[in-house]
Amino acid sequence: MKYPAVFLDRDGTINEEVGYLNDPSRLKLLPGVAEALKILKNAGFKLIVITNQSGPARGYFPKELVFEINELIQKRLSKKGVILDDFFICFHHPDERCNCRKPKPGLILQALEKYPIDLKKSYLIGDKIIDIETAKSLGIKNILVLTGYGKGELKYIAPKKKIYPDFIAKNLKEAAEIILKDFRNSGEDFNS
Repeated sequence: MKYPAVFLDRDGTINEEVGYLNDPSRLKLLPGVAEALKILKNAGFKLIVITNQSGPARGYFPKELVFEINELIQKRLSKKGVILDDFFICFHHPDERCNCRKPKPGLILQALEKYPIDLKKSYLIGDKIIDIETAKSLGIKNILVLTGYGKGELKYIAPKKKIYPDFIAKNLKEAAEIILKDFRNSGEDFNS
C-alpha cells in the first residue's frame, strides 16, 4: 500500500532562515511548526524533509553539523509530541550540477526508493521557488510559505521565472490546514 507524504524544506520552513546554519545555538523552530506537523502526521502523511545543504561543500562547516542540527530538530519536535519520518540532504556545491540539488527532483526520487509514497496524494511545502519547481517537475501539489525567503521569492523570483505555487500560506500551520482541506475536497481517501 502506498501512502501520501508531505515533503518539507528545512530552513525557512521548519526553522528560522539564518543564511548558513553553522552552529546549533542558531537553531530556532518557527512558531506553530510542531502543531502543524502533528496535524499532518495525525492525518496519515509521512513527513519527509528535503534540503539543500551546500555549506560543507563550500567549506563553511563540516557535514556532521548538518546531521547534528537535524537531530536537534527531531529532539525539539519529539518533546512536543511529533517526529519527522526522514531527512534527505543534498550536500553538493551548486557547481557540481548533481541530480539531487533542488530544483532537481533527486531527493524526492531517493525518498521514493525508500518508501512506498503515492505522489498523486502528496504535497511539498517550501519557502523558495526552487521548492515549487521541484514539486512541479514531479506533478506534486505545492505550497509556498511566506516564512523564510517566501515573501521575497513570491514578489521577485516567481514573476521572473514565471513559476507560481499551487497554494500560498503565511506559515507551516496554515499550509497544513490547506493540505487537509484540499485533500478532503479532492475526495481522496488515505486508504484508496
